[in-house]
Amino acid sequence: MADTTVRIDRNTLRLPGGVAVRFIRTLRLPETGTHPLPPGLGEFPVRRVADYPETVPDQWRARGGVMLPVYLREAMWLSFAGTTEPAALQVGVGKVCAVSGKPWSGRLARDPQNYVVLPRQPWLDGINSGKGTVRQFVAVPLGVGATVEGQVTGEEVWGGVQLQSFPLNGDALATWREQERRRAEQARAMPLSAPGYGAAPPAPGAMPALAAAPAGGRPRAAAAMGLGVGGSMRQEVYRDERPLSDWSEEPAGRVFVHLVTPPEWRRITGEAPPPSPVDRAAYTRAGLPWYEYYDEDAQDLAPTDALGQVKPVGDWLGDDHEPWQNPAPHQVKPLGDAQGKPVEDGDW
Repeated sequence: MADTTVRIDRNTLRLPGGVAVRFIRTLRLPETGTHPLPPGLGEFPVRRVADYPETVPDQWRARGGVMLPVYLREAMWLSFAGTTEPAALQVGVGKVCAVSGKPWSGRLARDPQNYVVLPRQPWLDGINSGKGTVRQFVAVPLGVGATVEGQVTGEEVWGGVQLQSFPLNGDALATWREQERRRAEQARAMPLSAPGYGAAPPAPGAMPALAAAPAGGRPRAAAAMGLGVGGSMRQEVYRDERPLSDWSEEPAGRVFVHLVTPPEWRRITGEAPPPSPVDRAAYTRAGLPWYEYYDEDAQDLAPTDALGQVKPVGDWLGDDHEPWQNPAPHQVKPLGDAQGKPVEDGDW
């Protein structure tokens, strides 16, 4: 029987089939205009819900999974660096697909596509808005209608982030492994001076974090958080070039990611949450880079009506008065083409 175990490796979620997912803190973009990819400001800490049975809400214990702390209106992106074999990864925000805008499904679909293809897709910064852009993931509370879930379904029930991975089926995986074996043999035969030999460019998540100024009884209901959308950025969500029949029909593993307010994080875990999000102008003044990513061989997915109609969090929570400072042209960088305990799944 295939292993369906999800584990935490430091702050990396490792799903069966070699899928690696990290949640990266980042700058929140203005809700007007289209921007380069913002840099990473370090990883969100990730903890197993099962490790805190006395302090997490009963509902969270029933759903299992993991949790991470996030501030109101803080932005994040998902890094897939370290994924070792091809996989189809479904990403849900409040059980709404971030790629297709359709309800969460236990099956892969192609029309519209309801997954990203790893490792071809190096990261995902927001919901698919088409034409080479995504709308940034931004944390908001449930109950005011600002989440993607609330705007698409009319209800805010789930919140959080949901991940589900599908590996290649046996024949397709064997073919891929043989191709990789031959490619590795050819690479070993190449001289070190051959064009293209050497280290790949750093991913945004590899950037060091910029220091920021820090800002008993039955488990109670925690302040529930979900994801809304913020500004637009230049990022493609790639169309799958494989036939759907290459993928397994059943998922290899799944995990529910609960989003926790910083005060609740401290109460539940006893740990201090990360410092408040870094000041935008300070990051730009420090001269740290932004990114443009382009893959000429890949095709971008078109947006769906459901996701195209999602309004930014500012329409619900009020205007953003934090000043914005654009990066200088030289700061925008083109990018080319040990395991812990299992994470418990639950009922969701």
